[in-house]
Amino acid sequence: MSNVNKTSISKFLSLVLRHKPEEIGLALDANGWATIDELIARANARGTPLSRALVETIVAESDKQRFAISADGAKIRANQGHSVDISLGLKPQTPPEQLFHGTATRFIESIRVSGLHAASRQHVHLSADSATAEKVGSRHGKPVVLVVESGRMVRDGHLFYRSENGVWLTDSVPPEYLLP
Repeated sequence: MSNVNKTSISKFLSLVLRHKPEEIGLALDANGWATIDELIARANARGTPLSRALVETIVAESDKQRFAISADGAKIRANQGHSVDISLGLKPQTPPEQLFHGTATRFIESIRVSGLHAASRQHVHLSADSATAEKVGSRHGKPVVLVVESGRMVRDGHLFYRSENGVWLTDSVPPEYLLP
């Protein structure tokens, strides 16, 4: 299977597991899980060729670890980034003193005024290192990395969660927690 096909299938999985399961008539449970067999059947019926082997390959080889397969191997879900209302069932955790957020330079002025917001997603995504944040920001234009005072946010009562693939999640980051 070529990388182009894997990339398009990965994007398809992101669409149906994070944003629009209804595109193929897929049902996600309260925690975002879908049965792999149903996903495969509905994808194939829609004309997107999918097999268990391909799903397992994409999950295993994804550099960003966007998806997880349940311990029993029966279900799949996206690790974060949902715009549909689900609960990942994550427990609050204490993040490092600083986390990082990658964005494009064109958004900086607005972010400095209003902070970081989840927008259409359920959480703001933060990285534990600046290199990862820069990579994320470069997807949206000329990248800039913002430093978030996550330790101070926790001490002030904000909650943080860590997804299965290591991405830190929080509801929002007010501008006073962004270092210049």
